[in-house]
Amino acid sequence: MSANSAIALIDRQPWLDEVAEALQTAVGGAFRAGGAVGQSVQDFLHGKWLGHPLHSVLTDVPIGAWTAALVLDAMDEISGEEAFGRAADVSVAVGVAGAVASAVTGLTDWHKTDGRARRIGITHGLMNATALTCYAASLALRRSDRRRAGRGFALLGYAISSAAAYLGGHLVYGEQVGVDHTVNEALPDGFVVVLNDADLPEGEMRRVEVDSTPVLLVRRGGRIFAMVETCSHFGGPLAEGQLEGDSVRCPWHGSRFALEDGRVLEGPSVHPQPCLAARLRDGQIEVGPARR
Repeated sequence: MSANSAIALIDRQPWLDEVAEALQTAVGGAFRAGGAVGQSVQDFLHGKWLGHPLHSVLTDVPIGAWTAALVLDAMDEISGEEAFGRAADVSVAVGVAGAVASAVTGLTDWHKTDGRARRIGITHGLMNATALTCYAASLALRRSDRRRAGRGFALLGYAISSAAAYLGGHLVYGEQVGVDHTVNEALPDGFVVVLNDADLPEGEMRRVEVDSTPVLLVRRGGRIFAMVETCSHFGGPLAEGQLEGDSVRCPWHGSRFALEDGRVLEGPSVHPQPCLAARLRDGQIEVGPARR
């Protein structure tokens, strides 16, 4: 079966949506039950503080550690040197710890997805959980002096985690999960008239276009704010979201951004919204080069 056929097969499994819905409800409910603390934990796990998805950083730990264990096991088998075996055991243990951390952050990111990305994501997660189980069994067998069986479980786990890694790559490059959805939006080089001043009441949002780029306009406290209207998390329409004080919340997955500078106030987004300068001239609202 080709890689594309595997993706298509996953996409045709409706039962995955039922499992995903139940799991997302449980994860979301757990974070909401924590109130402000739960939101802070969620933002930390998303990587808001890092400005980059934390999950993609942590995935390198198990992949690297288990690859090292594979090589060290081979050296142990070939040479008979116990030092190689001990080093392989440490690498397996490091990989298990890294996989747990990666799973927690991945689950946090995944529970804010839907559609095809959600189905592929839960398959990716289930495969990684299986690989983690194989490596945990491998570690237990190694510690009970059943090294050959331990190596067998490690090889199985490595094969499963490699397939899961392919799905992870597809989620990023194929489904655009975890990427900044505003990077390709073209911003104006100079000021452009976009709306009559009278058409932007206080406390309301308007969507306008500047050279095919959607821009969100908001008048708040007598000031006019402008930012790219496409949510950086998954491309949601911010103009259909909610104003909350001096911020706007995306209607799709709940990311909240400051009107002043576009910084992320609440995830799941970890990428700030690009902002533009806005001014009034002759009864017209103009937007111009991005504010820094």
